[in-house]
Amino acid sequence: MDINNNKAQMRKGVLEYCTLLILKNKDCYSTDILEKLKSAEMIVVEGTLYPLLTRLKNMELLNYRWEESTQGPPRKYYSLTEKGESLLTELDKSWTDLVDSINTLKNK
Repeated sequence: MDINNNKAQMRKGVLEYCTLLILKNKDCYSTDILEKLKSAEMIVVEGTLYPLLTRLKNMELLNYRWEESTQGPPRKYYSLTEKGESLLTELDKSWTDLVDSINTLKNK
């Protein structure tokens, strides 16, 4: 059994949720999202994040806007839509329920 593969699969399973959590309180540039995920030890590469952001936008969970940058080309900043906020509320509940279920199993 490859424990690193198991850990990677677990992280992938919650990556969408984590991305929405990051955008909950503040619009972010994709590099900021990557840095926050990495600082939380949710090891992610650009090749994983960009398709996820595109998918979330296509699902109308995210919006984006372009902002001029003093350090190069304009940057795309992502924000949650109302639909994204709604999904995040549901995912928060699902996460709590899942953690409670796992803790119940661990304590038996």
